[in-house]
Amino acid sequence: MFNDEGRDIAAIRLPGWGRVARAEGLVPWLVVDDAGVPVAPIRRYLTDFVAGDTSGSSVRSYCYALLRWWRWLRAVDVEWNKATPAEVRDLVLWMKQATKPRRSPRTTSAVTAGTINPITRKRYLGDRYEPRTIRHSNAVIRAFYEFWVQDVREGPLINPVQLDRRHRGRRPHAHHNPLEPFGPEGKIRYNPKLPKRRPREIPDDRWNDVFAGLRSNRDRALLAMDVSCAARATELLGIRGVDVAWGDQLVRVIRKGTKAEQWLPVSAESLVWLRLYLADLGDPPAPDEPIWWTLRRRDHGDGLRRQPLDYEALRAVWRRLNAALGTNWTMHDLRHTASLRMARDRTLSMRDVQVILGHAHLSTTADVYTVEDEAKVLRRVLDHLAEREQRAQKPPAPVAAGYAAADLAILFGGGPR
Repeated sequence: MFNDEGRDIAAIRLPGWGRVARAEGLVPWLVVDDAGVPVAPIRRYLTDFVAGDTSGSSVRSYCYALLRWWRWLRAVDVEWNKATPAEVRDLVLWMKQATKPRRSPRTTSAVTAGTINPITRKRYLGDRYEPRTIRHSNAVIRAFYEFWVQDVREGPLINPVQLDRRHRGRRPHAHHNPLEPFGPEGKIRYNPKLPKRRPREIPDDRWNDVFAGLRSNRDRALLAMDVSCAARATELLGIRGVDVAWGDQLVRVIRKGTKAEQWLPVSAESLVWLRLYLADLGDPPAPDEPIWWTLRRRDHGDGLRRQPLDYEALRAVWRRLNAALGTNWTMHDLRHTASLRMARDRTLSMRDVQVILGHAHLSTTADVYTVEDEAKVLRRVLDHLAEREQRAQKPPAPVAAGYAAADLAILFGGGPR
């Protein structure tokens, strides 16, 4: 696959140059070269990025996207401040056909990569870059150059990640719905389309299997709480002892986007499991400490001690559980399950569901969770087809007195009715 400049995109292999490293100071993650020296243009951008109250996980995600971009520029021999839209276009084309680099080859997941799980009907991640990864890469690179071109006004002359201007003659927001927020005037060029995904819920019978497969009261309390309040995993992991209102059956979370505090109702069952888990700890955490801790202990040089449960440790819980059940459920499926349960409850309005989910706009909640149950649709259509077959097999009704069967056949184009 050659482009106009004669560049063989399919033959390009990204070098193993640089890495993403944890850093001390205001910027928690940086991109460093082979000698461990931070890349100056990226560090300057990330400093501005962190000033906007950005989470550490977002900084880490941006670092990996920029590291890939830097490796790409080295592969095509282009300086970062001389990149053009052609380099962005070629990177998108390369990512669409390239295999993602891995630190170690797949073992147990080699057979399932890219396939559909027969139980959950969810697709396993494959070995190639997903459309969402490509779109995220384009957005990060565009934001990086936007900082240098618009804010700093030095370095590159243009932003290589251009917007699609094929509809210049149309007035921006000409047909904007006043009930919805204003979006960007144009989408990023070369962004792949995203198929609309319906939320996947865990059916009640499968949920019983999931809950029975858990090995500790901590995991039972955590999953039971999430399936009742529909919080995001990071929001739930941030709960402290002071954030649990036992008498009111509420927990307080810090919303992922707005950082606002919000009380959410939880089931009585989840609080029972939470009490059992805290009793298992023996030494319960202080009110200002997180309530979720790992049962595994790690050596920090001063002896073994408990560690707060983080997202990676929670993913390990799901890996063990999915391996035992032959599934590929995730923590986010619990949020979808709780949301769909609430959306189908006639006593709750869609506004109620929006508040619990923390969506800024009601349209977001309605578009995602007002979906028809696929199984029920298939069952109704099968009933419809079966009824048609039964009607076709019934003998025709006798002709009423006073009517000639031959005349009715001519009139209706068939046999007697």
